[in-house]
Amino acid sequence: MTFAPLPDLLWEPIVRTGLLEDLGTGGDVTTQALAPPDATLRAMFRVRRDGVLAGLAAARLSFALLEPEARFEAFAADGDVVTAGQAIAVVEARAETVLAGERTALNLLSHLSGIATATREVVTAVAGTQARVCCTRKTLPGLRAAQKYAVRAGGGSNHRYRLDDAILIKDNHIALCGGVHAALAAARARAGHLMAVELEVDTLEQLAEAIAEKGGGADAYLLDNMTPLQLREAVRMIGGRAIAEASGGITPGTARDIAETGVDVLSLGWLTHSVTALDIGLDIDL
Repeated sequence: MTFAPLPDLLWEPIVRTGLLEDLGTGGDVTTQALAPPDATLRAMFRVRRDGVLAGLAAARLSFALLEPEARFEAFAADGDVVTAGQAIAVVEARAETVLAGERTALNLLSHLSGIATATREVVTAVAGTQARVCCTRKTLPGLRAAQKYAVRAGGGSNHRYRLDDAILIKDNHIALCGGVHAALAAARARAGHLMAVELEVDTLEQLAEAIAEKGGGADAYLLDNMTPLQLREAVRMIGGRAIAEASGGITPGTARDIAETGVDVLSLGWLTHSVTALDIGLDIDL
């Protein structure tokens, strides 16, 4: 699986924030009290249950920002499937560096690997269909770039990153404008030639109204909380003239049935806002 790495430039503010939050103004007073100033440690990262990795760069920087000479060696890569008990990386540095950076490293690595693991589960469930598995903007503040990267590490795709990436007309926008026709007309008047317009519809009637729009309708339709039967009909109505995106309550157990309706995209907010972290530990290698 090929996906672009996230540059350290984007990882650093996330990791730095975590370290500052943990260290306060006095640093790790426990290790300062217990460890000799020149003590060094070698510690091993091991996964405690099967999953998919993401966030190794964040783990590395959790130590490198404290001690540039810290040695971090990864035995696996982001996107790799790992098994319980597997050693995935080792860090060697001053005792205070290892113990002060441990929690930030594990928090980010475990959380992002949890996202990658959940994404891979859904991607595997829809394998063989044309549907892509996509995240949304339901990310934790400050972590969007990292969380969306973790989705890619799991084999998924990303929806828009920000409000200025594309025009997405949702139910509140339709209510604001007074209807689908007015919302689409206003969006088309504002959009540049490279900016896509997506319209969220809750019913097939809304979809029919949008498709009949003289201005050409939308570039994509977000089919919200529709049944597989409704999705099949929606795909037929769209007829390949726009992207069909299914959203709302999709789980690994329902993803296959939804993907087989012929939709192009499955978008799942829970991949980033409420996923279970992958259990990973860091233990001193004595």
